Amino acid sequence: MGIKIKNISKSFKTVKALKNISFEVNEGELFGLIGPDGAGKTTLFRILTTLLIADEGTASVAGYDVLSHFKDIRNSVGYMPGRFSLYQDLTVEENLTFFATIFGTTIAENYDLIKDIYVQIEPFKNRRAGDLSGGMKQKLALSCALIHKPKVLFLDEPTTGVDPVSRKEFWDMLKRLQQKGITILVSTPYMDEAALCDRIALIQDGKILQIDSPQEIVKHHPKKIYNVRADNMYLLIESLKAYPDSYSIYPFGEFVHYSDKNTAFKSDKLRHYLEEKGLKNILIAETKATIEDTFMELAK
Repeated sequence: MGIKIKNISKSFKTVKALKNISFEVNEGELFGLIGPDGAGKTTLFRILTTLLIADEGTASVAGYDVLSHFKDIRNSVGYMPGRFSLYQDLTVEENLTFFATIFGTTIAENYDLIKDIYVQIEPFKNRRAGDLSGGMKQKLALSCALIHKPKVLFLDEPTTGVDPVSRKEFWDMLKRLQQKGITILVSTPYMDEAALCDRIALIQDGKILQIDSPQEIVKHHPKKIYNVRADNMYLLIESLKAYPDSYSIYPFGEFVHYSDKNTAFKSDKLRHYLEEKGLKNILIAETKATIEDTFMELAK
């Protein structure tokens, strides 16, 4: 009753958006599709929700084939696209009533499913959807996607452009929905959100790089990572790029994440090199690898 994807490929003229994608999402699982813009996340979501037809491969959602049982899938899934797509001239309550009516249900019938979300926007039920804040629009869209009690929920970059507090609230809501037995497939470009999923698939240029739990993916990073900081970030990055033993370098918040070619890394050697380049207040400290570190490594 989850999601099964086998050898899915899709092209748009000369652009191959998906390249032989295969993975499964277990029933009741919170599964993350993690990758940057243009990686193929939305294309895959549209195939799974029967809005696009794949060039090759097969897929099933909630036990239904995406081609032969597309009507059953549309009645069994909730889909929240990346762009706010509700009726902006209708009020909050009118939007929710409209979507409930389409699926032959009522707000009252499934209110228990959306209650935790809807109570936060209920004070604004008479406000037009177009006049809501980003976080409120997000909660309304999720309520509309849930009102018919779907078996599988698709969320395409649901927190893009939303403030950090609303992002945290949203993920708390997803965890509560998962406890109700709903299978959730969520895509995001935010690597920090990957750690909140049961399992994740890292995707880049239409190809799956790795699939596993966030903990296992991070555990198998092949190199030690070091936080490096100095008084001039631009000069620091340029100096590290020119360092003969450098393996990988990229900015990470207030630090540069640095990996060395040598397993027997000597921080004093690197510090001396950076001091010769004119850098001061140098800090070099080992740190734990993150999902982002692993993604950058796999995407090389």
